[in-house]
Amino acid sequence: MNHSSQPEARGSLRKAIAALGVDSPALWWSLLYFFCLLSGYYVLRPLRDAMGASADVLAVFPPALVDWAARAQVELGDFTLQVLFTGTFICMVLLQPIYGALVSRYPRRVFLPAVYLAFIACLLVFYWAFEQRMPGRGAAFFIWVAVFNLFAVSVFWSYMADVFSNEDAKKVYGYIGAGGTIGALTGPVITRTLAEQVGVGNLLLVSAGFLAVCLVAILRLRRFALRRERQGLQQTGEQAMGGSVLAGLRLVWQDPLLRALALLMFFGVGVGTLLYNEQAAIAQRFFIQDAARTAYYANIDLAVNTLTIVVQVLLTRWLLRRFGIAPLLLLPALAILLGFAVLSASPLPLLVAVVQVMTRGGEFSLAKPARETLYTRVSRESRYKAKAVIDTVVYRAGDLTFVWLHKLLSAMGSHLVFLAGVGVAAGMTAGAWKVIRAQRELPPDEGVAAKPAVG
Repeated sequence: MNHSSQPEARGSLRKAIAALGVDSPALWWSLLYFFCLLSGYYVLRPLRDAMGASADVLAVFPPALVDWAARAQVELGDFTLQVLFTGTFICMVLLQPIYGALVSRYPRRVFLPAVYLAFIACLLVFYWAFEQRMPGRGAAFFIWVAVFNLFAVSVFWSYMADVFSNEDAKKVYGYIGAGGTIGALTGPVITRTLAEQVGVGNLLLVSAGFLAVCLVAILRLRRFALRRERQGLQQTGEQAMGGSVLAGLRLVWQDPLLRALALLMFFGVGVGTLLYNEQAAIAQRFFIQDAARTAYYANIDLAVNTLTIVVQVLLTRWLLRRFGIAPLLLLPALAILLGFAVLSASPLPLLVAVVQVMTRGGEFSLAKPARETLYTRVSRESRYKAKAVIDTVVYRAGDLTFVWLHKLLSAMGSHLVFLAGVGVAAGMTAGAWKVIRAQRELPPDEGVAAKPAVG
């Protein structure tokens, strides 16, 4: 290799970053943050899925619950996912006031590191539980990973809305999302490579290491968030936010945009849950061998991640800056609506895979960056409290609702499941349209119009 070309390549990269008009250190630290966050999560996700699919009910559920099910003559293994999703929703509801109190009473420099330190501490506890092979560890770990994923990612994007203005977010969110996609590819590779060599417990320590890097990135991004807030003459994150610990629920109920985002989230989760659960049933019928079924899922994941990163790098920024959020929300919604209509007539594995790729790829590369840019234009309380409600409680409420709905519909066949999915996809499309209409009433960037903090 010609080493003289390396400085030229680095110079070209610096010029490309400079052309964005964004501080490159802020972008690089944000990329590293999201890469490590999703790498750490995707190291854990295969372990979580393995627990959810385990036939050993004593490893998954606490002995007391197993004994109760035996006395009630209920086959607990037939309801594993339903019980786990129900437990996840209950935990989300119980944790929301605790998170609200933390955000209300402490400044950003305290509550952000505190959230990630709590996650790291939990991983150390689970390391001990797995090493000791404690009964019931599976359910506790499954629920915790689901809670961790939603809270950690929600906090990440809230922080990005502090660091970047709306205009800068349109430029860089696609690239930051691509950094997360690379992390989502890296995590499973680490787990696949090391699982048998180092054991499950040590993989939890690997994930904790990634979260420690996230903590460093949080601290390094602090000055960029402060500068943006001071330029906008708004209250900085160095001051406690104040307000009620349940203000997020009130804001979602009262604000038309937040209400529309909650509606979009609820039906968007419904689409994904129905498709995920029915895909599992179809794969079991059509692919008898474990190897064939694994290859089917692996090909879907490869296609999703490939589509996501290509769109994030080449299209997301251009569409956001040229047309705003409308095409990024409507195109995936309409594609899913069409996909479910086709599946209701012909639920073949290949078509299911195509719709799954459209659904997940469109969400990661288009819909999510579009939604996240909107939080740069709302108040800090909406950014941290209301967003957390939408990303955690509303999300898991959708999971809970549609995982039980699928259980009811699945007895009547795939055609009916996907026909019901057409209605859910229509609800998602209506939610997307409501978000587009409501965001037109917002100022270009909330910080520009905000009043300076008193004192």
